[in-house]
Amino acid sequence: MRSKITRREFVKAGAAAGMAAAAGRPLFGQAPAVPTPKTVKPVVIASANGNRFKNGGPRTCVQEVFERILRGEDVLDAVIAGVNILELDPEEDSVGYGGLPNAEGVVQLDASVMHGPKKRAGAVAALEGVRTPSLVAKAVMDLTDHHLLAGRDAQGFARRMGFKVEDDLNTDHSRKLWLEWKRRMDPEHYLDPEKRAEAARRAREQMVAEGLLDPRRLYGTINCDAINARGEICGATSTSGLAWKIPGRVGDSPILGAGLYVDGEVGAAGSTGRGEANLFNLSSFLIVDLMRRGTHPKDAAVEALRRIRASTMERRLLNSKGNPNFQVKFYVLDRRGEHAGVALYGEPELVYAVCAESGAQNLPMEALLHGSPKD
Repeated sequence: MRSKITRREFVKAGAAAGMAAAAGRPLFGQAPAVPTPKTVKPVVIASANGNRFKNGGPRTCVQEVFERILRGEDVLDAVIAGVNILELDPEEDSVGYGGLPNAEGVVQLDASVMHGPKKRAGAVAALEGVRTPSLVAKAVMDLTDHHLLAGRDAQGFARRMGFKVEDDLNTDHSRKLWLEWKRRMDPEHYLDPEKRAEAARRAREQMVAEGLLDPRRLYGTINCDAINARGEICGATSTSGLAWKIPGRVGDSPILGAGLYVDGEVGAAGSTGRGEANLFNLSSFLIVDLMRRGTHPKDAAVEALRRIRASTMERRLLNSKGNPNFQVKFYVLDRRGEHAGVALYGEPELVYAVCAESGAQNLPMEALLHGSPKD
């Protein structure tokens, strides 16, 4: 004759059965599984300047990163070493030393780094006097409990960590361009924000039209992302920001999820162009989140650009066709090593840098819109 089961035994048996059933099916609301390849072909991607400047050395940024990855270096250390080439090159006037200064003639630098495997990040904003802000951002990541330090206190942190702090990061070239811009701005300097923005825009466009200023250098920035054979992804972004910006202005580059976002289980995304548009939409986070759901890197970037277009409504930011009058570019890399470069506008000779087993090359970028921002 069977003995009676107690209430306690009944509850325990029911719980065990529930756990066994749950083990055989995904939890409610669980995100789609992201396949993790055992091996990946290493690849490095970057904005176009990542395969242009060498600072007198033998390799460009993407070449340097790839060589270091093949030697087995930590991916983030390799990426930062590549970015340092541009930060230290006085000919690259949108990043680091010699970057175009703010409206007061002071070079203020922004940078962020993210380590996919370690799930760590660090950033600095409005940093003055240190040529390699990406290394200071890594120090924030490694040596503090924080993600972002800014302004004078970021400089103080850098000094305490042993970085050389200089009085002025201008070169003769960057100072000359700033003085020319200021000469054109002085009659209307620091008016109300709308009039000042219009005066600054006119001065910049005149200098571009006269060949004094490369239009690609107005916003500048270097974004670089890489993956090694073990599928480890890291990224970095560094910039001197918008040329002749209001002092203290911070764009998207040092903001995690805007100018850079890395998820080691999914991929990485970074950007160049109008930082305010990325800040408003947190575009890099959006792109990585879309890839998490299975979207291809190119399609994820295109969706982010569509949202930027939809959220740009102020008349001063629209061209004659009602589209944004600025450029934004994304550089995207997923866990499988697939990558894409996508821009808001398909301007002539628009490329992004890639380095893989076949060597470094510039690949054409896809675009959401035809024409140019000024149409």
